[in-house]
Amino acid sequence: REEGIRVASAIKGSDRSPLLVKSDWMKMSSVRRMIGLLPLVHSSLAFQAVPLVSARASSSFLSPSILRGGAPIAAPGARTPGGFLSALRSMAGTAAMQGTHPIRTETRVAAIAVSPSAPEAWAGDLLLVPMFEPDGDDKKALAKVDGVAKMIDAKTGGAISEMVQTFEFKGKPKSSQVLRVQGVPFKNIAIAGVGKLGKMDAEGAGALGTALASLANTHKAKSAAIVLPAAATVEWVAAFAEAVQLGMYQDRRFKSAPEETTPPTLETVALIGFTGDARKVLDRAPHLAAGVALARDLVSAPPNYVTPTALADVAVKIAKDHPGFSCKILEQDECEKLGMGAFLGVSQGACEPPKFIHLLYKGKGEAKRKVAVVGKGLTFDSGGYNIKAGPGSMIELMKFDMGGSAAVLGAAMSVGLLQPEGVEAHFIIASCENMVSAEAMRPGDILTASNGKTIEVINTDAEGRLTLADALVYAEKQGAEEIVDIATLTGACIISLGPSVAGLWAGDDAFAETFKTSFKAAGEKVWHMPLVMDYAEQIKSPIADLRNLGAGPAGGSITAALFLKEFVKEAKWAHLDIAGPVWDNKESTATGYGVKGLTHWISAPPAPKA
Repeated sequence: REEGIRVASAIKGSDRSPLLVKSDWMKMSSVRRMIGLLPLVHSSLAFQAVPLVSARASSSFLSPSILRGGAPIAAPGARTPGGFLSALRSMAGTAAMQGTHPIRTETRVAAIAVSPSAPEAWAGDLLLVPMFEPDGDDKKALAKVDGVAKMIDAKTGGAISEMVQTFEFKGKPKSSQVLRVQGVPFKNIAIAGVGKLGKMDAEGAGALGTALASLANTHKAKSAAIVLPAAATVEWVAAFAEAVQLGMYQDRRFKSAPEETTPPTLETVALIGFTGDARKVLDRAPHLAAGVALARDLVSAPPNYVTPTALADVAVKIAKDHPGFSCKILEQDECEKLGMGAFLGVSQGACEPPKFIHLLYKGKGEAKRKVAVVGKGLTFDSGGYNIKAGPGSMIELMKFDMGGSAAVLGAAMSVGLLQPEGVEAHFIIASCENMVSAEAMRPGDILTASNGKTIEVINTDAEGRLTLADALVYAEKQGAEEIVDIATLTGACIISLGPSVAGLWAGDDAFAETFKTSFKAAGEKVWHMPLVMDYAEQIKSPIADLRNLGAGPAGGSITAALFLKEFVKEAKWAHLDIAGPVWDNKESTATGYGVKGLTHWISAPPAPKA
């Protein structure tokens, strides 16, 4: 306490700002001691009414409201974020907390190409034969060994028939078996279920690609081949190839002594029996996989590594590494000038500075489409004063609350690699943390967004929509004619659609169809949800324009979408709630959901005008 009063007195007697007395603080014995004294200095300054900055810079004083991060009552925006306590904490830095582990994983890519070889003549480590689930209602029926499978079965001495009978193989998706064989050019024969013949889709192709990558890794195969079903289309091959590339993803970044895990060995994959031209989709596959891998890296990494500053650094690197990109990072003071009171209201309780990220891609040729993708970028969400507590709160997983921004950055990377023409794409993220502190926003506060609308804070854990509000306003001001936001927004959406399906809301049905088409082609599940305008009454406030949480006990994902709709004037708008599919609970890892669907949507040709 004495030390705190001494430093407070030193500040009071100086014309320097608190930021300029860093040398006084660094004389202390440890950073831990410094942080422990912060509340004491904070209270000492409050008692003594010490100037917040030097008299030459400002005439503001540390009134109680300023100490809370407050702004004058007449101010149009949120309270000034950060402030004295955050400034002093920032002196400590976070390097000691983080260590030196990398944010990115190593990227591995397999060469995938169509092969003219006959299945029985192909030479390599692993040959995969897809097997269909029998038609009919007999649940005990086994997969049929016919067609090409029958021919290969004969060449391998009945290996396929043996696996079907021994393991009662029914051809269901995500089922597979492997057998070592002799007397043929390939070392191992594998079968994998595809499901019903009439239901071949991108999702099934993706599951088969994942299975091939997993089998190759397990059996240390450098070369693999698949005998493609006769019904395989170019789109099916694309989904399969993307999944093979993604199937080699491994995350061992934060192990001090990594377990004995075999690195992916797969180098080449041959597609046997395909007669179409698959060169374009095979070239696209590693580019899409790279974007998904980036998103998975960012979501899976801990929040002391992936901070708003780290996300901004990733955006800057994407712009630097890919043609057609420019990048702008708006700092806190710049956001203040734009009146982003909703975004800054969320960030003000955190020590980490907020970052507003704007990546712009301009493809070659005339821009026939001007689009924007806006991602929620909460790198950690404690819930604020409505803190996440108790069983089911998932606070330990709130690193994934920036899953929307990860999808946006992943899509930006894929777009940069693919270089689609005739499109102008804005990638926008309002990134910050939602933390608890003396400066954090409180239930009952009223914030003013950059479009002038006032928002009563009913619940500090409904913070994502506040950051998105200012980001949507900004996106439309950039001239975007089509806008989509993507966010881990509501637990209500998980209750409605489960862990694998994203919710889709849109201003009109025709616009929603463009996303349904793109996400279906990408093999990512999405369901068009109703935008019930009657529910808009639930987000009206008696003392402000809006409240950040619906008044009713149900329909929370709908009222959240209606809230966001208030911040788009004329552009076509859609909202994706990815709270469920952002995370794979079974594998305890990020999925990279949204990257492929968004990339397909951005790259799509303009819809014909009515």
